[in-house]
Amino acid sequence: MCWSATADLVAGAGITCVGVACVARVHRTGDLPLAALPLPLGVHQLVEARVWQVGGGTGPATVAWAVIALPLLAVWVPAAVLCAVPRDATARLSIPVASGVATAGVLAYAIATRPVRAEIRGHTVGYVIGLPHAGVLIAGYLLATVGALLLSGDRWLVALGVLAGVGALVCWALWRLEFVSTWCAFAAACSVVVFGWVVGRRPRSRSTVRPTPDTV
Repeated sequence: MCWSATADLVAGAGITCVGVACVARVHRTGDLPLAALPLPLGVHQLVEARVWQVGGGTGPATVAWAVIALPLLAVWVPAAVLCAVPRDATARLSIPVASGVATAGVLAYAIATRPVRAEIRGHTVGYVIGLPHAGVLIAGYLLATVGALLLSGDRWLVALGVLAGVGALVCWALWRLEFVSTWCAFAAACSVVVFGWVVGRRPRSRSTVRPTPDTV
């Protein structure tokens, strides 16, 4: 979430460009889902720009925002981490992955059966869905997303998990105060971390060893 339609447009365009750069630099098929993570984050910001422009409400942009933010990312993040980590790390990711699937299922059902409404509140946008057992769903969501990153064993992804966790707390606090929405800034920072991870995953070039002539 950003503090205006213009901020969302600028952030969305920039984050999407980072996502394209990440995908272009992937060398392992298993890294592709995680490398592409900035793409839905960027699209998310662009969708919210439309929410700002139409003044909130219950239109397609609001529903699209909720679909990306809730069920999509709840599944995407843990599944992408699972694809990227070594096989010996997959066992400890089973709980975040299962949590993501279960949480996404409940969230998708709620979005499909309940009205989703966006409300412009100064420099913030409030989204009203009326989720059942909201506290449990939030815990499951964080376990799936932040938890998967923290359990990945990769220093870049652990840093991304810490950043996402801190960002979620800060953004939630500012949003609750209806002061300003700042998630777009954290989304941009997370995208840069993903780019650093992709660059760090590039295979090292083999040093060329010139054969020396045999001595007689």
